Amino acid sequence: MSQSERKLHLNAFLYGTGHHEASWRLPDAQPEKNTDFRHVRTIAETAERGLLDSLFLADGYEGRSNRLEPFTLLSALAAVTKRIGLIATVGTTYNEPFHVARKFASLDHISKGRAGWNIVTGAGPAARNFSRDEHPEHDERYRTAEEFVEVVTRLWDSWEDDAVVNDKAGGVHIDGNKVHDIDFEGERYKVRGPLNIARPPQGYPVLVQAGSSETGKSFAAKYAEVIFTAQQTLGDAQAFYRDVKSRLTAYGRHPDELKILPGISPILAATEAEARELEDELFNLIDLESAVRRLSQRLGLDLAAFGIDEPLSVEGIRGTEQVNGNQSRHQLILDLIRSEKLTPRQLVKRLGGARGHFTFTGTPLQLADVIENWFRDGGADGFNVMPQIYPGGLDLFVDRVVPELQNRGLFRTEYEGETLRDRLGLARPANRLFPAAGAAGYEEVGGA
Repeated sequence: MSQSERKLHLNAFLYGTGHHEASWRLPDAQPEKNTDFRHVRTIAETAERGLLDSLFLADGYEGRSNRLEPFTLLSALAAVTKRIGLIATVGTTYNEPFHVARKFASLDHISKGRAGWNIVTGAGPAARNFSRDEHPEHDERYRTAEEFVEVVTRLWDSWEDDAVVNDKAGGVHIDGNKVHDIDFEGERYKVRGPLNIARPPQGYPVLVQAGSSETGKSFAAKYAEVIFTAQQTLGDAQAFYRDVKSRLTAYGRHPDELKILPGISPILAATEAEARELEDELFNLIDLESAVRRLSQRLGLDLAAFGIDEPLSVEGIRGTEQVNGNQSRHQLILDLIRSEKLTPRQLVKRLGGARGHFTFTGTPLQLADVIENWFRDGGADGFNVMPQIYPGGLDLFVDRVVPELQNRGLFRTEYEGETLRDRLGLARPANRLFPAAGAAGYEEVGGA
């Protein structure tokens, strides 16, 4: 695809009252609506009005996040939206492949081909919520994830595309010869199959990945079709983009088969001065003492030993290889400390906006300039849009930034096709296990 033909891909990352950690404390914020479906529906409708590719819902299995469960929420949103994609985070460490395959196939059917799976191994220590004593080691989690994804995709392929016949005259509902066991047996999983629901409309829901460690990048190159990443500068984004895209050939893949979407977390206003005022207001609402304490726990170093305005050093901070969680985000923090000599106050401010994603404060026109620059200069195929304030931040993005991107010929003016794969320009995967009729299967069955 030529540079002139490329179009941006934009995802809206759902996150309560916004991605700034103090957004819930703003006078107009309504944190009580975080579990109110009407609040989320309004955000989804705004994103669809802006012709965004997809909505993304993060998830985890520990903590006090007060967030709705992804399949429940996205299934409800599928009923009140028509075109926008619906991406759910579901971890591989504390789930079973059969359950995940069935749920995503169901979501893809319910939404008529708009589902996506953000594959994570689980950065948080959720082991004790699942009758386990320890959170598995980082690389071990990725080895498990590879086998997990292999089982899930085989289960989706256990039904041939034309297995559902609905032949009333012949009395055949499902052609059993086109529904197959997978008889998978690996190091971690033993799954007979078949799945108990037909192959998803998209073949596979779009496969998304969000890890940027070395192991995560290799995993993405092998499996992912979209990757969410946190990059602080255009230079960092370009290096990441080149690195991951260059790994695809080892798996027989073309660079266009993976869309890289860095996070961008804006504070927007009519003037830059007004945006800066809002940024200052948000920062002043952060509980600085608590934020420093949390950051100390993350880094393995008591930051209270430093003056709040004293430049930090990486000396004494645990190395990335010692982190059994989100290694790429830990490394990003270390790089920030090294390159910018940040003080604890400055580091809290930088991370408070979007947990390490690129933050922007200014006008819609200025943001459009940044987006165009990263897109044209090899840093991104699009962006994971993370407004620091919901719902108003997304309203401004859709009403002011999207039209500017359209005027520049960078973004669609109408949705393409019917499925999320259509929007992303991704091919529907062929059935790897049973590409043609004739393999042994089940007997024909009648009735429902």
